[in-house]
Amino acid sequence: MVRGDVADIEIRLLVEALYLRYAHDFRDYSRASLRRRVLHACERMDQPTVSALQEKVLHDESAFTELLQYLTVPVSEMFRDPDYYLAVREHVVPILRTYPSLKVWVAGCSTGEEAYSLAILLHEEGLLERTLLYATDINPRSLERARQGVFPLDAMKGYTANYQRAGGREGLAAYYTAGYDRAIFQRELRQRITFADHSLATDSVFAETQFVSCRNVLIYFNRPLQDRALGLFRESLVHRGFLGLGSKETLEFSSHARGFEAVAQRERLYRKVGGTT
Repeated sequence: MVRGDVADIEIRLLVEALYLRYAHDFRDYSRASLRRRVLHACERMDQPTVSALQEKVLHDESAFTELLQYLTVPVSEMFRDPDYYLAVREHVVPILRTYPSLKVWVAGCSTGEEAYSLAILLHEEGLLERTLLYATDINPRSLERARQGVFPLDAMKGYTANYQRAGGREGLAAYYTAGYDRAIFQRELRQRITFADHSLATDSVFAETQFVSCRNVLIYFNRPLQDRALGLFRESLVHRGFLGLGSKETLEFSSHARGFEAVAQRERLYRKVGGTT
């Protein structure tokens, strides 16, 4: 048996162990991506084999928290793919204006950049005051960073360029205070966002929403888990609610494909059709 086969067996055992020990389910994550991340974790956590890594995380909760940093993707940016936000302003906002109150779900929010981007967009469209933003992830460290609303100051130049291309109506600097090497975003924005633990692999729908934005998350799932996540979004959305995906993600081939229609295909914006399920 070649070494690669052994590693694959160890990874299967590891994800089963993580599910049994911590109820975090990576069993339906994309195998190739998961393999890269686990082997990278072994290297960074100084473990000679996946089996050694498994033993460590089973007996050390802090090691599991560290492992989550490698198994999840705590990488994002504000107003990533600006055309997506332009499409939200053009196609989604006019319909959101018709609701007296709004609930928006940012699923797989990582460290919060996309949640703050939507909060700023909704503020500029006069909708934030009547909106509850839910931003969820399985990584507790990422969620804590997101709650703080603090981002590296040297990232603001790129974020500002994205914001302007996304139809921003102020200067992005109007929304944060610069201090040393950090940009601290306004409390008014932070207070409108509820950051919470939620797993697309194991948890259920928690709220009825008008808009779900889940970008660059499904690409790490296999087909059954993608279907599960899309089913959650479909169940969460109100009649004719909106769903936004990442630029490399699609509803095509999903068992829920007929449950949505494209609103802006290139920007991966969809609208729910049919009933509530």
